[in-house]
Amino acid sequence: MGKQYLAMRSNVNMLGTLLGEVIKRDVGKNTFDLIEEIRLLSKKAQQGDKHSQLELLNQIKQLSNEQLIPVARAFNQFLNLTNTAAEYYGISPHGEATNSPQQLASLFETLKLQPIDINTINQTIDNLSIELVLTAHPTEINRRTLINTHILINNCLAQLDHDDLADYEKDRIMRRLRQLICQAWYTDEIRKYRPTPIDEAKWGFAVIENSLWEGVPLFLRELNDQLVTAFHRQLPVESTPIKFASWTGGDRDGNPNVTAKVTIRVMLQARLKAIELYLKDINVLIKELSMTKCNQQLLALLNDKQTLEPYRAVLKPLRQQLMKTHEYIIAVINEENVVKPKDILINNSQLWTPLYTCYRSLIDCGMSMIAHGPLLDTLRRINCFGLQLLRLDIRQDSEKHAQALNALTEELELGSYLHWSEQEKQQFLLKELHSKRPLLPANWHPKQEIKEIFDTCQVIASAQPDTISAYIISMSKTPSDILAVYLLLKIANCQMNIPVVPLFETLDDLNNANDVIQKLLSIPWYRQKIAGKQMVMIGYSDSAKDAGTLAASWAQYLTQEKLIKTYEKEKIKLTLFHGRGGTIGRGGAPAHAALLSQPPGSLKGGLRVTEQGEMIRFKLGLPELALSSLSLYTSAILQANLLPPPKPKQIWRDIMDKMSDISCQSYRQYVHNNPDFIKYFKAVTPETELARLPLGSRPQKRKVSGNIESLRAIPWIFSWTQNRLMLPSWLGAGNALTYCINHGNEVILKQMYHEWPFFKTRLGMLEMVYSKADAKINQYYEKRLVDPSLWYIGDELRLQLKNDIEVLIKIIDDKNLMADFPWIAKSVALRNSYIEPLNVLQVELLDRSRQKQNQDNFSIEQALMITISGIAAGMRNSG
Repeated sequence: MGKQYLAMRSNVNMLGTLLGEVIKRDVGKNTFDLIEEIRLLSKKAQQGDKHSQLELLNQIKQLSNEQLIPVARAFNQFLNLTNTAAEYYGISPHGEATNSPQQLASLFETLKLQPIDINTINQTIDNLSIELVLTAHPTEINRRTLINTHILINNCLAQLDHDDLADYEKDRIMRRLRQLICQAWYTDEIRKYRPTPIDEAKWGFAVIENSLWEGVPLFLRELNDQLVTAFHRQLPVESTPIKFASWTGGDRDGNPNVTAKVTIRVMLQARLKAIELYLKDINVLIKELSMTKCNQQLLALLNDKQTLEPYRAVLKPLRQQLMKTHEYIIAVINEENVVKPKDILINNSQLWTPLYTCYRSLIDCGMSMIAHGPLLDTLRRINCFGLQLLRLDIRQDSEKHAQALNALTEELELGSYLHWSEQEKQQFLLKELHSKRPLLPANWHPKQEIKEIFDTCQVIASAQPDTISAYIISMSKTPSDILAVYLLLKIANCQMNIPVVPLFETLDDLNNANDVIQKLLSIPWYRQKIAGKQMVMIGYSDSAKDAGTLAASWAQYLTQEKLIKTYEKEKIKLTLFHGRGGTIGRGGAPAHAALLSQPPGSLKGGLRVTEQGEMIRFKLGLPELALSSLSLYTSAILQANLLPPPKPKQIWRDIMDKMSDISCQSYRQYVHNNPDFIKYFKAVTPETELARLPLGSRPQKRKVSGNIESLRAIPWIFSWTQNRLMLPSWLGAGNALTYCINHGNEVILKQMYHEWPFFKTRLGMLEMVYSKADAKINQYYEKRLVDPSLWYIGDELRLQLKNDIEVLIKIIDDKNLMADFPWIAKSVALRNSYIEPLNVLQVELLDRSRQKQNQDNFSIEQALMITISGIAAGMRNSG
């Protein structure tokens, strides 16, 4: 560990030195020396030198406006380069990510020793289903331009990681590194304009093009090799264990910028990018598949049976189809009046069939080595991505659907849908769902926001097969919320049976979820409609914002348990869709541990989970990272289904019930019940200033008015991450643990930690949060930015944090935080010497900005945005 860490540290130092050279050339020696002095003071302050800490505060206070931006940019760039070095360490021959595929091999060896029937193992492998849903949640601070630059820097680090490099090779790589670091320095970190939903969608396409297009076949090849080694079986070519979906361009919950027209445009752009990627693949195959021997099935596809190169004769017309399809899509995007050609590619089978026929022919003719090359990779890409590239989820708030139906019932003079009882709503909805007559008035012209709901359903109805993956109803509370969407889709004459997915988010909604589902399943029309399959989404963000993470996580666990029992009893296949974010406060956790901490049976229907913001880059941004992440997901799902975790003992459940109540009360005592808390929150965090940062296309609040309730979970957590208190991720949990210890349950808590994966993961997530929190920095924010009359809140919270850390260490039997994870502890410490100057500078900038006594607002605003970006980069899982 020590030697490996030193290799990463060496890369950090090298990249920092190269960056220093660029800074010195650009801003001059004096400014560079100032930056270096601040860095050294921060490093000494991290080691406990109080004099250096005071000197650091003083130096940053005295910065002139001209020095603000260079200093902010320097530490921002240092942190991004540190992240790049850490990411390379993760995928390097020394790193942990390279061991992830070994977890599959280890699991398979374990399974062979268990009294599990081989048919059960094979069936579980065949039923493997992982669907990752890329979302547009705006916590990815970095611009795509800079992300691409850092990927190229990562590649340079990989090239340097060889002992046998000739001097001229090393010089060439170092020259390229200097060029890339120069590019990064001379590129603005902050977007000038807020991205549109289409921009966000293209970012998702870039992840596929730059990483997943290679990473998915890489993973499936690894999975196949492990299966051959362990069980002497192949992964079928037709197998589709991995799929991807997206919310970008489809998630209109609280985002008026996502319209029906935008959704159409995103679907077209996705198809365009897919065609471009398949064209590259086909060109490679045309070059490589020059063989002459083929089987009769391939000959049947040919017009000229005498051709000497049958594979190329099949592939070249397919290339022409792809090119013609590409031209047509561009014409449609440009709104040109064109006739749809007859032979363009519409369905995945049009792409799959000729390529699979080539594959079978190569196998039959003894050329399996060739068949299992790039051709197999392309076939697996078709299974995973299809012509649609990313299937699209549509999401909308249940209240919007009710408003649309209310406008309709009032237009038809049937009364006000919004004022009907739940029973009356259900009666109306079911009557109309059974009816064959049209419901929409011919000449009705509702206001735009109502029309948008109906237009969206029309888009779904006219979409190509396999393009729309699900319709998510956020803030689902009643059976009518789900039935309403089915009626809206019926009005649009939607012939496809799109999964309509209730999303249960708040604590009350989670607790009531099973009752809602049971009522739905008692409706014959509904049971017939879902045809033995149901997806239910569990919300992590809003439940945690509502009740705190400990109460929310226990409610999520219990809700899943109840739903699993209900659907097993009704013999309906349940897929649980987890709406996780990157932070602990939004359900984030290491993937393997998080999955194994779920209730037994929760992964039988497969895994569907959101991948959000910057976590997409950290987990899927490079092919090797994708290989690692997909291997972790796969091993965890197979282990959970074949070697399920133990069910919690009743005494554990009783303790969790009590702790949930106490933690929820403690959390709400501050967040919801203290009239001073909102004022404190807005003063001590950059929440107000965050709204000025062009992060994403979605507004920061669901409603313009309102306080914490209307604030989205992302800026709520993001703000507390910036000032290092990390409040939403731990508040309430420590009180609950302390209560149990004080009531004689310390031994049981330790037993729960060592024997129950759910509880161990929960405390592990707390440990991670505590290791990133910094009470000293938070107090500096408070003293500079908050009215003294509100300081009592910070004093209480920091004391609570201190006590909570002591309680946690007592339960996990360690001397200090992260004692079992030295790599993570070292990584956090390494970043802290760069993050602290940004924190101190951010306080200074917030103070100057709020005082409004300075004329140079541009420098202050720009530097402030850069500090927000830099701190987010340093904290990594910021939202």
